[in-house]
Amino acid sequence: MADSESNDGGQREEVNDERLTDDAFIERAVELAILHEMLPDGPSRRELLRAVGKGAVLSALTSFFPLGAAKALAQEAKGALELKELQLGFVPITCATPIIMADPMGFYAKQGLKVNVVKTAGWALIRDKVLNREYHASHMLSPMPLTISLGAGSRPQATYVAAIENINGQAITLHLKHKERRDPKQWKGMKFAVPFDYSMHNLLVRYYVAEHGIDPDKDIEIRVVPPPEMVANLRAGNIDGYLGPEPFNQRAVYEEVGFIHLLSKELWDGHPCCALGVPAAFIQENPNTFAALFRAIATATVHAHKPENRAEIAKAIAPANYLNQPLPVVEQVLTGRFADGLGKIQNVPGRADFDPFPWHSMGVWILTQLKRWGYLKQEIDYRGVAEQVFLATDARRRMIEIGLPVPKESYMRHEVMGKTFDPAKPDDYVKSFAIRRS
Repeated sequence: MADSESNDGGQREEVNDERLTDDAFIERAVELAILHEMLPDGPSRRELLRAVGKGAVLSALTSFFPLGAAKALAQEAKGALELKELQLGFVPITCATPIIMADPMGFYAKQGLKVNVVKTAGWALIRDKVLNREYHASHMLSPMPLTISLGAGSRPQATYVAAIENINGQAITLHLKHKERRDPKQWKGMKFAVPFDYSMHNLLVRYYVAEHGIDPDKDIEIRVVPPPEMVANLRAGNIDGYLGPEPFNQRAVYEEVGFIHLLSKELWDGHPCCALGVPAAFIQENPNTFAALFRAIATATVHAHKPENRAEIAKAIAPANYLNQPLPVVEQVLTGRFADGLGKIQNVPGRADFDPFPWHSMGVWILTQLKRWGYLKQEIDYRGVAEQVFLATDARRRMIEIGLPVPKESYMRHEVMGKTFDPAKPDDYVKSFAIRRS
């Protein structure tokens, strides 16, 4: 997540940080909205704010604008919660950090919610429990709301990416016996694991090997293995490696079974990984509860983004009821200072990071790869589907309301292994690959 600019016209604007009370968040948001409405962005506005100060300008505006009344109306608009107790599923990986930490660190309670975060064995079970309404919302792999909405692998049900939980936070881990096989061109016949077909892990490992001339469906074997079982399968020799979520890459190093070949950050810095997946019905039936849930998780995500909070967060999520991992393993993942299994200590602060904004362009990229590899057979309205499922517009509004930084746009170009992805030309992008199914 890029640092926010000052609220005098930068790309990102914020009211204040998550330490403010809810009431203070709302008051600051109202003040910011009034400044934007009465003083449109531009050089003159910025010069005025620098010269006079925001407080003095607001004081002058209140002489003819009922600022107090606007704040009161905004407070009333929060609305009563339709539900105060929620069931949220999660798979025990660090990608779920905001959803998990929001429980012991009080982010849910601050919004008046009691949330039971339920450890779940794998992604197919997560999907089924959401479809059967056993979970109100859930930690999901970011492609899952797209495929659930389109009916790929399950019956179709409108499901949204309300927020991105984490960016980066994956790696390719190989068994120690493959230290001399670092060139993917040497990987023919090897077996790799990913956590789910509809995962960034699967899409990224396919992209990576294909860029090295390896057909992921013909030259190697890719199988689905639940993340908690990846290290054991690596040790047993059932797989040669995996592109998996943390902390299981670091756990393989800790167990002296594997080494980190590369971080997913090296493939696409800032790529989405997991998300808060929410059924459309839940939002429609419980708009105020959804708003409270979004506030809790978005503020937890921004809190997790700050490096100075990572050690405290690691202690909160490492215990058995959450990740059930040794604290040093979780700390190495979250701080980015880690042993790589090759005898070196690496320092990569952005190894795992957190940014809640669900870019539409991320959704389009995911759809292009699902289409490329034949997971989606039908013709795709890439932008239409991405904009329906990735709730960027809604997230922007809600983030502004609670004073969190937001980008002005919801589309951007992404660099994936040195190749520019233009979300305006998804069909051309799919057709540009020599190795593809579609």
